[in-house]
Amino acid sequence: MITINEHYLKLQASYLFSDIARRVAAFQEAHPDRQVIRLGIGDVTRALPGACIDALHRAVDEMAVDATFRGYGPEQGYAFLREAIARHDFQARGAEVDPDEIFISDGAKCDTGNIQELFATDCRIAIPDPVYPVYLDTNVMAGRTGEFADGRYQGIVYLDSTRDNSYVPDLPKEKVDLIYLCFPNNPTGSTITREQLQAWVDYAREHRALILFDAAYESFIRDDSLPHSIFEMKGAREVAIEFRSFSKSAGFTGTRCAYTVVPRECTAYTRQGGKQQVHSLWNRRHCTKFNGVSYPVQRAAEAVYSAEGQVQTRELTDYYMGNAALIAQAVQELGFHFVGGRNAPYIWISSERDSWQFFDQLLNEAGVVCTPGAGFGRCGQGYIRLSAFNSRENVVQAMERIRRALT
Repeated sequence: MITINEHYLKLQASYLFSDIARRVAAFQEAHPDRQVIRLGIGDVTRALPGACIDALHRAVDEMAVDATFRGYGPEQGYAFLREAIARHDFQARGAEVDPDEIFISDGAKCDTGNIQELFATDCRIAIPDPVYPVYLDTNVMAGRTGEFADGRYQGIVYLDSTRDNSYVPDLPKEKVDLIYLCFPNNPTGSTITREQLQAWVDYAREHRALILFDAAYESFIRDDSLPHSIFEMKGAREVAIEFRSFSKSAGFTGTRCAYTVVPRECTAYTRQGGKQQVHSLWNRRHCTKFNGVSYPVQRAAEAVYSAEGQVQTRELTDYYMGNAALIAQAVQELGFHFVGGRNAPYIWISSERDSWQFFDQLLNEAGVVCTPGAGFGRCGQGYIRLSAFNSRENVVQAMERIRRALT
């Protein structure tokens, strides 16, 4: 008899964004004449930078000629891209990262979901609340949690991120083994200072824990005092793995390219206490289960680091941050407490009512799609998230609709 992995049965309902899509589809079916403006899911709307398109075309042309055709590439990624990433994203900021510590992939979502396979199922996991659902759900699937009760899974150490701590969780009061952090944060848009991030690194070093640091939104940081990478922190190479993506910084949501940094010093342990290099484990997993990102896409990603590409990607992120500023201004004028929108493309708004009720109100009365905070965890109840990823025209119109609906 074939049996299933019953841990999947612990998962609550369906994936958050699938629930949103179903509600929006039902609304559009009932109101086919009404235009819906989507400020919910964090999908970009502007075209790829010209430098990336040019590189993509050149690479496709190479694939059309026998002499320059490429078959299977290195699973870890081509050296030309790994070297560009190491030089521009880390070494230029004083962070010690070598090209062979970078693993190219087709998305940070995949990497943050897959990385947990390297670690024992009885590891003590610390996850922020609210949180990007992938961190939590993949650990549920792996069997690291108990049942779901009172809005949370048993066996998980939840790190409350609330107004009281400015949405930056406090260090756990109990010992944990694996820690998920995301800054600039999805969903709250909050940021972390160097001092706060160093404290997390120091905690991990003291307790022989490991930090999984999601920096997918670092390109939206405008405050020079804020860290872009955990590897800017002293001692982080021993206790941290970092995830980044070209999805938001360069519009690659449909093109698919990201990377994970696993330093050679990064250490985990056997049950007997022996040290184990995490880099070699991830390399083994990556080579076994992944066949690499396509050559044309990697050439397009490399173009991000050209002089032209850097200007164009900055213009792209500036555009979305301009949208964020408009949303933040409107929300402030409406009198809501909020965070984000200054160094992140998300605005986290205290709705002062049930999250899904407010979602329905904005959808039905304004035709605007947000993301209910409750879908990100118990601490998200009473909040909604608005995304800056849309056209300027749509953002302006959406905020005018919301003003009319709420005043």
